[in-house]
Amino acid sequence: MTEAAPGGDARSLELAQRLAAVRQRIATAAGAAGREGNLPTLIVVTKFHPAEDIKRLATLGVTDVGENRDQEASAKALELADCGLTWHFVGQLQSKKAKSVLRYAAAVHSVDRPQLVDALAKAAQAERDNTGRAPLDCFIQVSLEDDAGAHRGGVVPEEVLPLAERIATSAGLELAGVMAVAPLGAPPEAAFEKLARVSAGLVAEHPGAMAISAGMSQDLEAAVAFGATHLRIGSDILGSRPAVG
Repeated sequence: MTEAAPGGDARSLELAQRLAAVRQRIATAAGAAGREGNLPTLIVVTKFHPAEDIKRLATLGVTDVGENRDQEASAKALELADCGLTWHFVGQLQSKKAKSVLRYAAAVHSVDRPQLVDALAKAAQAERDNTGRAPLDCFIQVSLEDDAGAHRGGVVPEEVLPLAERIATSAGLELAGVMAVAPLGAPPEAAFEKLARVSAGLVAEHPGAMAISAGMSQDLEAAVAFGATHLRIGSDILGSRPAVG
């Protein structure tokens, strides 16, 4: 007889099994990379899934969740304020949404232009004055595409250091490191190796910016092998997104 997950319902059991499988994959990948004592942070990407699922995940020990739409994220963060979760914004962000995101997010993983840095800094300063919030962790999104026509977002590697300097000199912002999405239709290893080189160049100028946000359900092993400190896993834990009625 299968032991029931916290919460006792079928969905909680399903999530517990999926989460355990992903955690095992991470542990195995870390072991293969000689990182047994240095596991990356697991961010469960919960976009399109209900707040009830996030409550179940919190009961299962998940501490970090990711969202990519501000309207959805802000509503969930408010509803789940007592769950002790750390919220990561992982999608493309309009500058006009910076003020809203600063109310709940500990980190933005998709900083990709100077105008967004300025908007986040302004919002961070206001939020710090109002609530005393901690600085916002900022990950620079790096494009790993060789073909500009296949662009999935982010700055080219040559633009990372100027953007990093802008973040590092902005009050209320903390330069965390880099983020990337592996290109579609190609083995992820080469892309994550490239990201690791970009990260090394950034750390040479900004020693505290050591974070690497990389790896999703289909390529987490490759990301761990090349030094990812944060993994963004959605479908392998939560399953297919719910049908929209």
